[in-house]
Amino acid sequence: MNEEKKLENTFKIINDNGEEVMCDVLFTFDSEETKKSYIVYTDNSKDEEGNIQVFASIYDPNKEDQKLEAIKTEEEWKVIETILNTLQEEIKKKIDSAAVEENNEQ
Repeated sequence: MNEEKKLENTFKIINDNGEEVMCDVLFTFDSEETKKSYIVYTDNSKDEEGNIQVFASIYDPNKEDQKLEAIKTEEEWKVIETILNTLQEEIKKKIDSAAVEENNEQ
C-alpha cells in the first residue's frame, strides 16, 4: 500500500484522556434502513481477550471537517453488527479456501 493511500485511510481522534490517537479506517457504508453514513475504525488497541478493538460512528461524508457522532440506537448497532458478521464470514471463507488450495498443492 502506498503512503498516500494509507494516509487517506487514517485519522486522529482525541481520546477520553485528552490524548491524540491515530485510527485506521476499516470501511465506511451508507445504510438504506437508517439513512445515515457510518465509519468503522480501529485504534489498533486490544481488549482484555487480545482482540483488536473496532469502533463505529455516524459521520457525514460530505463534510471536510468531520465530527463523529455516537451511535445511539439498537437498530443502528444491529445494522453494523450484521455487516461486521458478514465481512468476518467472507474473510474466514477466503482464508479457509486459501488453506485448502495450499494443502492441495503440497
